[in-house]
Amino acid sequence: MILVTGGTGLVGSHLLFQLLKSDEPIRAIYRREKTLDRVKNVFSYFSYDAETLFNKIEWLEADINDIPKLEDAFKDITHVYHCAAFVSFEPNRYNDLRKINIKGTANIVNLSISHQIKKLCYVSTIAAIGHHNNPEKLIDEQTDWNPENDNSVYAITKYGAELEVWRGTQEGLDAVIVNPGIILGAGYWNGGSSGSLFKRIYKGISYYNTGVTGYIDVWDVVRAMEQLMHSTIKNEGFILVAENLSFKTFFTKTAKYLGVKPPTKEAKSWLLGIAWRLDWLNHKLFGKRRSLAKQAAKSAISITHYDASKIKNTINFKFKPIDTSIEEVSKLFLKNL
Repeated sequence: MILVTGGTGLVGSHLLFQLLKSDEPIRAIYRREKTLDRVKNVFSYFSYDAETLFNKIEWLEADINDIPKLEDAFKDITHVYHCAAFVSFEPNRYNDLRKINIKGTANIVNLSISHQIKKLCYVSTIAAIGHHNNPEKLIDEQTDWNPENDNSVYAITKYGAELEVWRGTQEGLDAVIVNPGIILGAGYWNGGSSGSLFKRIYKGISYYNTGVTGYIDVWDVVRAMEQLMHSTIKNEGFILVAENLSFKTFFTKTAKYLGVKPPTKEAKSWLLGIAWRLDWLNHKLFGKRRSLAKQAAKSAISITHYDASKIKNTINFKFKPIDTSIEEVSKLFLKNL
């Protein structure tokens, strides 16, 4: 039996839909019952029988820091896809991020070892990959992580979670890690997922950022995960990036498919510097939630190019063109209105 953590998230829900194409029994854990509707919504985009598919999954309410519940979740499990994570770039949420991303992953790893799981696949992020001082130099799996850099709290805790997985491999666990770029997928139009970008662009934005980063379609993420799990590959990490695009290019392409005007003004570094400082001041004086941390403002103008040659060469993986992905997600967004 397969266990999927974070089954109600963007990657988790699409992964479940993909896994249901096989006859293997699936168990998925969730934290709040109301989030289950998100999975049904995603399924409805791709199937006329979403409810039947949803009911094929054995759902179990559990928190990845609740060991007794996790013990129940691991009963009869042979393979684990660990997708659960807390995504936030708010510095004041650091302790919550550590608890879920690092401690929670340590729990999954420990139970995988004690239950003699055959293989674990962990969903990390390109944020947990090191960076070069030269922006034109490609970043790959061998690029060193520098703890002295001004890394975001999210990146720090996802890197810490990876260390827990690698620790598990030293204790006999077979595992693979995937590091996706910005994941483009439908069904999560609010919150911290990439779907909120489509919503923001549709509503209209005036400014674009000059930074460059990696993008990937959600279906490519889950296909790569499934192929790696079915392969003999173990104890390896893989960058999952279909294309490196500037934020301006992504905003412009998305605006075209959504039928709205693209942003025309460049968000200069000094403007972003003022913005994150005002955001910090509002948090300190009025207790407002952080919406633009210093590190996020920095990444908006950072040029980072990722090299996904390893996954291409290892399993002959072919990525969907990002233009196609943007068009497909845009159509589903407009259909959802």
